[in-house]
Amino acid sequence: MPGTAHAEGNPIIRHVYTADPSAVVYDGRVYLFTGHDEAQPDQQAYIMREWLCFSSSDMRTWQSHGSPLRALDFSWAQGDAFGSQVIARHGKFYWYTAVTHATIAGKAIGVAVADVPWGPFRDARGTALITNAMIDAPPGSMNNLDPAVIIDDRGQAYLFWGNGQAYYARLNENMTELDGPIQKLDLPGFQEGSRLYKRRGWYYLSYGSGMPEKIVYGRSRDLEDPWEFCGILNEIAGNCQTNSGFIIDYQGRSYFIYHNGALPGGGSHHRSVCLDYIYFNPDDTIRRVVMTSEGV
Repeated sequence: MPGTAHAEGNPIIRHVYTADPSAVVYDGRVYLFTGHDEAQPDQQAYIMREWLCFSSSDMRTWQSHGSPLRALDFSWAQGDAFGSQVIARHGKFYWYTAVTHATIAGKAIGVAVADVPWGPFRDARGTALITNAMIDAPPGSMNNLDPAVIIDDRGQAYLFWGNGQAYYARLNENMTELDGPIQKLDLPGFQEGSRLYKRRGWYYLSYGSGMPEKIVYGRSRDLEDPWEFCGILNEIAGNCQTNSGFIIDYQGRSYFIYHNGALPGGGSHHRSVCLDYIYFNPDDTIRRVVMTSEGV
């Protein structure tokens, strides 16, 4: 339900359980996109039917825009609103999502589009962008999780994703078709949760590693070149098996948005999005982010 809440510290969203954050800056505001953990208190499962949108002009007071997109808005999907990311291009907003495919066993990646970040979003293709049939994965595989998207300095868009195995592919100018073959990436300890960020000529690729997950990262001068492994970015959240971090710049500061299980009743299936500052070393590596209750 739309409304406004001011959070003193972390978690930044407290009226619902949220997970798998990503964000964009538009018209002077940060728009935060999350999954919605809807499991009952006694359920130990990822029950996620929709994605949520919030916005802020100060990173402390967050306005809810409700749910601009649900898993079943993709007619070919069976459900499961898992990890996702929104990116702006050509005056549109493209939302890349992981869902369960209704007819091709396993997870699949879809893309929705809207004119404004709060939606509503609609399926941009009418079919999945990525399925298990395209990556030669075993039936029922969860390989197609956590899409991440970035546009390089040449204007070429890329999609990264994976669970257990990391993949990437170029995207067409229209952002709804692949522009070349799917490539495998060999990343140390890769589990899931690919996220991308660019700063001062470096591309940074972070991801969840191990189980329970910590976030580690690598960097490269080019998205198609090998990645230099740089170590841990964010440690294990004590009461949550997963972790997912997204970096964004806003009003001269850099922020790390992530999830843990810090809300009352929280845990692996009842997660909550948090926010802390992120800092860089003189050599452009990233200082390890420490989760705080104070936030920003």
